[in-house]
Amino acid sequence: MKDSAPPTLDEWLVRAAAGDRAGLAALVHAHQRAVYSLALRMLGTREAAEDLAQEVFMELGGKLRSLESNAHVSFWLRRVTTHRAIDQLRRRARVEMTSLEAEEPVLFSPEDSHDPVLERSLRTLLEDLTPPARAVLLLRYQEDLDPVDIAKTLDMPVNTVKSHLKRSLDTLRQGMPAETLDAHEKRRDE
Repeated sequence: MKDSAPPTLDEWLVRAAAGDRAGLAALVHAHQRAVYSLALRMLGTREAAEDLAQEVFMELGGKLRSLESNAHVSFWLRRVTTHRAIDQLRRRARVEMTSLEAEEPVLFSPEDSHDPVLERSLRTLLEDLTPPARAVLLLRYQEDLDPVDIAKTLDMPVNTVKSHLKRSLDTLRQGMPAETLDAHEKRRDE
C-alpha cells in the first residue's frame, strides 16, 4: 500500500477554488503569518493587523478562481494587504504605536532584535514615514522583495521604489541618535 503525499499548496488552491473549505483553510494557514506580520508592521497594532488580515482572507475566498498558483496567491495577498494598510494609514493622522512596543518586533534583521533601544528608535522613525515609503521599506527588508517585485506589488514605477528606499534609509540613518548607532556598531563588531 502506497503512502500518499499530502497535497501541495497548488493542489489546495485547486480544491479551494472548487469550493473545498479544507483547501481554503490550508491556504489561510500557510499564509496567515506573513499577512499578519506585514499588516502589523504597516499598521502598528495587533487589533488593526488582525482585522486587516481577516478582511484580506475573506476577500481571498472570492478571488480563488482567478489565482493560478500558490506563488500567485502569495503575490495577491501581499499586494492586497499592503494596499489596504496604506489606505488605512492615509485615513489616520498618526499611527498609535503603544501596542506594538510591547511586542518588540524585528523590523529589519534578526541581528538587531537583541537591541531594544535600536528597535524602539527604528519603530518611531518607521512610523513617521509616509505610508507608501513604509510599505516599500517593509516589502524590501521584511519580505525580502527586490525593487522590481515591490514595484509590481504596489503598482509603482521601479524608479519610485528606488527613490523611496534611498530617501527612507537616509531618513532612518539621520533620525537615529548617534550614540544608539555607535553602541549598536560596537556590539555588532564584538
